[in-house]
Amino acid sequence: MNMLILTRKKGEVIQIGPDIEITIAEIRGDQVKIGIQAPQNIEIHRKEVYLQIQAENEAASEAIADLFTLLPKTDKE
Repeated sequence: MNMLILTRKKGEVIQIGPDIEITIAEIRGDQVKIGIQAPQNIEIHRKEVYLQIQAENEAASEAIADLFTLLPKTDKE
């Protein structure tokens, strides 16, 4: 995976593919506010939120797998 480093000013836009735009909305000190315009089917999260969602999904998946071990085994031939 590659990383592209860009310098942008307030109001300038970064285009990702044909339908995702990242706009620099505000720059104040060391903080930058960005706006992201993307199709509704694209999920947008801060990385820490995304990682938390992934961890919760993994835990739920393991819990479901554990439930299946409680079911009685049947012989299907």
